[in-house]
Amino acid sequence: MGQSVNSLQLTFEEKTAIVTGAAHGIGRAICKEFAIRGAKVAAIDILSEPLAQSKKEVEQAIEAAGADGKIHAYQCDATDSEEVGRLLGRVAADFGQIDILVNAAGGVAGQVHQPIEEVTDDDWAKVIDINLTSAFYMVRAVAPYMKKNRYGRIVNISSGAGRSSSLTGIQAYTSAKAGQIGFTRQMARELGPFGITVNNVAPGFVLSNPSTQKQWDAMTRDAQANLIEAISVKRLGSPEDIAYPVLFFASDFAQYVSGQVISADGGLQLF
Repeated sequence: MGQSVNSLQLTFEEKTAIVTGAAHGIGRAICKEFAIRGAKVAAIDILSEPLAQSKKEVEQAIEAAGADGKIHAYQCDATDSEEVGRLLGRVAADFGQIDILVNAAGGVAGQVHQPIEEVTDDDWAKVIDINLTSAFYMVRAVAPYMKKNRYGRIVNISSGAGRSSSLTGIQAYTSAKAGQIGFTRQMARELGPFGITVNNVAPGFVLSNPSTQKQWDAMTRDAQANLIEAISVKRLGSPEDIAYPVLFFASDFAQYVSGQVISADGGLQLF
């Protein structure tokens, strides 16, 4: 049976949340929003200096909010299965439990659109690994911990590209994000009997890291204006705009929601 409605709160005291892609934008905002609501956050990224800056900013937000949350930073390449396995052992030892996983690692690896015949094997594989394979490695690693406790919340961060097509035409990115949505649905089926929900947030275009800024700058002024005009709320999203639906999926307000996708895109794609 689910919890009583009157007992549900959007707080995360006594919960441990792992967030990949924590060094920039969306991942950083997700870490902050969990931590100021009392969670113990394991912030994961391959980029050591930006990750350290994220940790500092989140600690400042915790102090400003007078919250009891905590954040630990762990440098890890989420596309390396052995590193991920070692990482999960460290997080479990440091925190004692793993309740929430947010797979925010991803991106286009600095790539821009190329005609399909010019896309190399390495170009394709790198984007697939960052966006899809990393999510597989992380879910595979946390599943035993969550199954043991018969509780878990997994949230994957895909993209509007995975539901439709890429604004910037990067074939591997669209394919990886679509695959991640399929992976989300399959894991919801598999892990549901163990009290684990698996859901997906599909952001619109958010200026959240150097890669997205590069993509934005590569667009003409007309293309930028046309994109904003196509968004129902007439603005680009912020990292926090993506973090908020993640909080919902990770909370007990969503205890009966699994295998679903929320498009956090300001009403760009209306379906």
